[in-house]
Amino acid sequence: MANVLGWWQQQFLNLVAAVIFYTAIPLPYVQNLDFQRVACFAPIIGLMIGGILAGLDLGMNYLSVPVLTRNALVVCAWIVITGGLHLDGAMDTADGLAVGDSERRLQVMMDSATGAFGAMSAIMIIILKITALTDIAENHYLVLMAGCGWGRWGQQVAIACYPYLKPTGKGAFHKQAIRSYLDLFPSWFLLIGLSGVIWVMNPQNLVLAVGMVLAGSVISVVTAAWFNYKLGGHTGDTYGAVVEWTEALFLCVISSFSA
Repeated sequence: MANVLGWWQQQFLNLVAAVIFYTAIPLPYVQNLDFQRVACFAPIIGLMIGGILAGLDLGMNYLSVPVLTRNALVVCAWIVITGGLHLDGAMDTADGLAVGDSERRLQVMMDSATGAFGAMSAIMIIILKITALTDIAENHYLVLMAGCGWGRWGQQVAIACYPYLKPTGKGAFHKQAIRSYLDLFPSWFLLIGLSGVIWVMNPQNLVLAVGMVLAGSVISVVTAAWFNYKLGGHTGDTYGAVVEWTEALFLCVISSFSA
């Protein structure tokens, strides 16, 4: 019994560490946190973020906030909750990919200054999210949770399947937590379960539920593979880029079911 309680206590502390690492949510100080396994909890953190955004969305809907304004505020809150962590990575990645010399790309990505291509990528991601959310008429809250979850599952795919390009860096230690594709299945089944909830709530949503699983799986894998193809591996910045682009593209695909 003591071993079981100790295991659950450690998992709870790992979850707290993941919240601190991946979000700007203020938490009380906790001693002796281990951040080495936070990547294992990334999709769970995504579902938590999506749940917070869903609550905000439902509250504004109850107050009759216009739909476009409501979705813009949701996306703004999305950035605030994550502290802009992933969006910053997407911007740095875009600046790096804009460089013709492949050997200089990592140097450009490490530069804290944001270039024109980084700014354009952020604008595109934000616009895509707002417009897609505006087009999604039903199951808004579950779609928000799914989008955040699949984005972070894509990060896990990038960690598990592709090399890390720098010997040290803000994302290097994730490779110790997710070592192979087998580590991807727990989160994958969790996200499938979320789609199952949509189907159970309304059997007529079977197409949407299946579409969410297919869209999330394919976009996550393809996005991670594309950045690997362009750079020959991944960095902490590209992990963030995978999250942001998977979220945006996932919402765009799901919006087609509401068209």
